[in-house]
Formats: sequence, structure tokens, C-alpha cells
Amino acid sequence: MRTATAVDRLSALAQASRLEIFRRLVQAGPEGLAAGEIAEALGIAKPTLSFHLGQLERSGLVASRRDGRSILYRADYDSITDLVGFLYENCCGMGSACLPPLRRSKP
Repeated sequence: MRTATAVDRLSALAQASRLEIFRRLVQAGPEGLAAGEIAEALGIAKPTLSFHLGQLERSGLVASRRDGRSILYRADYDSITDLVGFLYENCCGMGSACLPPLRRSKP
């Protein structure tokens, strides 16, 4: 992954509403959620939600597809994996792999 791509993805997540939207989509799984469901669940106005989803989609962290009259959004797990891999790249020195076990953060 190029550094510029990582910066774009991290920048997209560096805003509280977008991070919450992204986390909600990760929790929803590969089927994703309709924009209206996200707006209702998080209490975000639809125009504001649309802006945030656009930012996440442009960064490559979220993908969308039309389903009738709705647009479904889902987290792009390959992009997430690439970003985490980029962050862990050479974590213990040049060329070494030493990924620590994932821990759940405290609320």
C-alpha cells in the first residue's frame, strides 16, 4: 500500500461521526446497511450522513450498491486488512513479522 492511500484512509476515519459510521458498518457484516438505517441508528441527518459516507467510500474503506430504492453500504474488509497490514509492516524491525494478538479496546 502506498503511504498516500494509508493517509487517505486514516484521514477518513479521523472524524467522530465517520468513525462511528464505519464501526457500525463493520459490525453489520458483509451485507451492510441501508443509508436510512445508519442515519436512524446514529441520529445523523441524511445530508450529513451522505457526506460522511462519500468520504469513507472515496477512501476505499466503504463500498456501496443499489438495492431497489435504497443504497446499501458495507465495510470493505480487504481495504481494512491492507491498512492494518500497512500499519504493522516491519513492526519488529526490517522484514520481521511479529503481529501481536488483537485486543479489544475499552469503551
